[in-house]
Amino acid sequence: MVQPDLVIVCDKHKLDEKGCKGTPDLIIEVLSPSTAKKDRVMKFNLYERAGVKYYWIVDPLNETLEVYALKGTRFQIEGVYGKADQVAVSLIEDLTIDLEDVFREI
Repeated sequence: MVQPDLVIVCDKHKLDEKGCKGTPDLIIEVLSPSTAKKDRVMKFNLYERAGVKYYWIVDPLNETLEVYALKGTRFQIEGVYGKADQVAVSLIEDLTIDLEDVFREI
């Protein structure tokens, strides 16, 4: 069993008091030095096999976002974005994320 950093489920019928029953639509993992390999290999393959529509990997150290989309049964990279970019969220119409806000120093 794995626990993603962020999960988006568009079908409210998949949710109950115990969590998500079924496959999430989007999973976002935030890399750290201790989890990067697991997120890029083990979780990537697990989410691909489970049929997750989109998998995002956020790399705070390099200030990048990798966006993968499930095409058939395999993830294909849709793009690699940097701090200056804005990324449209395919699942949610009219939602764009400004990566300048994501990678801002707090």
